[in-house]
Amino acid sequence: MFVHAFIVAVVAVAVACGLYGVVPMKLLACAVALALVGVALAGLAARAVHLLDEDEQLRVQRFTGTTVHNGPGLTVLNPFGYRSAEKVRVNSLAALDFAKVFDSVKGSERVERGPQLLFLGPHEKVLQKGQATSLSGAECLLVEDLLSGERSVVKGPCVWFPGPHDKGIKLSSLSLGRTEYAIVEDRLTGEQSLVKGPCVWFPGPYDSAGPKQTAIALQDDEYLRIKDVATGQRWVKKGKGLVFLEPAWRVEGAGSRDTGVKKAWVLKANEYIKLLNVSTGQTAVHRGEMAVFPGPEDEVLDGGVKKAVEVDGEHAALVRDSSTGQMRLVTKPQLFVPGPTETIVEVRGLIKLAEHEAMIVKDKDGAFQYYYGSDAKRAPTQPRAFFLPPYAEIQKIWWSRGPRRERKDVSFERFDCRPHFMKFEFNCRTSDNVELVLEGVLFWELIDLPAMFRHTGDTSGDMVYHIRSQFIQHVAHVTLKVFMETLHEIAKTVLHEDPEFYATRGIKVHSLEVTRYQCADKSTAGILEQIIQETTSRMNRLSQAESENEVNLFRTQGQVEQSKLNSDLLEIQRGQSQAEAHVAGLSEADRVATFLNGLTKEVPQLEDRIKMWQVLRKTEALSVVSKGGANLYFTPNDVDLTIEARSELKEVKELPNSR
Repeated sequence: MFVHAFIVAVVAVAVACGLYGVVPMKLLACAVALALVGVALAGLAARAVHLLDEDEQLRVQRFTGTTVHNGPGLTVLNPFGYRSAEKVRVNSLAALDFAKVFDSVKGSERVERGPQLLFLGPHEKVLQKGQATSLSGAECLLVEDLLSGERSVVKGPCVWFPGPHDKGIKLSSLSLGRTEYAIVEDRLTGEQSLVKGPCVWFPGPYDSAGPKQTAIALQDDEYLRIKDVATGQRWVKKGKGLVFLEPAWRVEGAGSRDTGVKKAWVLKANEYIKLLNVSTGQTAVHRGEMAVFPGPEDEVLDGGVKKAVEVDGEHAALVRDSSTGQMRLVTKPQLFVPGPTETIVEVRGLIKLAEHEAMIVKDKDGAFQYYYGSDAKRAPTQPRAFFLPPYAEIQKIWWSRGPRRERKDVSFERFDCRPHFMKFEFNCRTSDNVELVLEGVLFWELIDLPAMFRHTGDTSGDMVYHIRSQFIQHVAHVTLKVFMETLHEIAKTVLHEDPEFYATRGIKVHSLEVTRYQCADKSTAGILEQIIQETTSRMNRLSQAESENEVNLFRTQGQVEQSKLNSDLLEIQRGQSQAEAHVAGLSEADRVATFLNGLTKEVPQLEDRIKMWQVLRKTEALSVVSKGGANLYFTPNDVDLTIEARSELKEVKELPNSR
């Protein structure tokens, strides 16, 4: 300011000299001196007097300290009492502005909020300027005091200005619907809590919320198995409702794609289910109609829902009791559901034996029982239809099959007691060393089942092997020619030679027929075929001649019989004609006698009555003729007519007795 005043004075003197043209030296010196004095006075005035606006502040650096003077106003200072004075413009804080002010002498900090003009103290400075945080109703702010380490939460809606040592972190609240919840953990204590909607959740100073989760909705027939991992307790949550899982709760059976919701077992009237309590070992049976929810320790047995057994006249249930190890057969008609310790081994059907059937059953003691369908063979106390008792089994018999009985792979449980045909085939050799292949049919019947079961395990094989042995023995003593001539006698001998063999095995053989035989060697077979063809041709010719003779004889006998029958027919017809004539005559005589005798009083003369009868007979004859297509001609004498010729008129006169 002093420099400015001095320059102004010098300029003014120079202008004055220029206007007058000539400047005297003394006058110039006085002017300069006056200018210097004015400048000095102006400088002192500028240093002492300071004008301040409303937003200005004067900072005075004195020799021993610093002072401040706030506007607006006039501030007068001792020009020689300070080092320097600086006019500064103060900070203007809006409504949401704040400034953090530091006092360098005291070392303290403070926060000034707007709206205001911020006038700083002599040793203060602004460390930080900022704006307050505006929080809505769904927002909050985590505030940490860096000096004390304490934390607090400021919830909206509000405007937050930080303290001198506050640090704020803006957080969002958690909005939860009616079916939503979240798990909140206190990071200071480690405790977890459940927050469920509907609500708006604001976290605490040390809270950390997990992801938003949806409550599990259960219907009437749904349930959850829940375990508290903190206490180890387990329970079942049944529908209907919403399940909010506490922090320590875990749903058993839940996975990444499975919520763990299970369906209850809805049982019909004919269904049941078994549940085992794994902690106590007890088994419970639930039967329909109902919905079954398991307990927390229950496990399903036997694969889940089972159908009850319909025990009736056709079905029975074989049941084993696991507590005693015993089996029983339930035959009483009912809808059977096993008990907690019972298991249905199988459903047995009623065994029905036909009249010709029989069966062998091995009981629990190993004894064999024989059941028959025939009333004649069955004992009075033995049923025809029965259920297989517990521990009993049907005895199965294996027989060999095929014409040579080479494979023993046919099994029987029911034995047919009717006669059967059975084919057989085997080789034998004649005394002249010709090997033959015999084929035949055996007609046999099972008559004693116990004897068969005791003495053989392969009835069909035993019969075929025995017959083969007998044939081999008899054929070995004859030649081929004798064999061909006596084949049927040999078969009959084989059948009746050893009846004890069949009787011992409970078998009765009705017939044994060899249906075909051939030579095993091809060349011999060709010769045998020629012999057989010639024999067959001869037998055919003989049969044909016998047939023709029989036909002729039968024809002659027929003719004789026909002649005899014709004679008898004629005789019978003659007798019938005579009988008919006799009956007709008697009938006519009775008619005539009745007519004549009935008119005796009215017509006493017999001749007149006879004439009347004759007239009636003629009338009957005319009536019969009139019904046909014949013509009847009468002569004048027959009707007693007289014909008279006149000149213009011909008259025909009919007698009174004519018609």
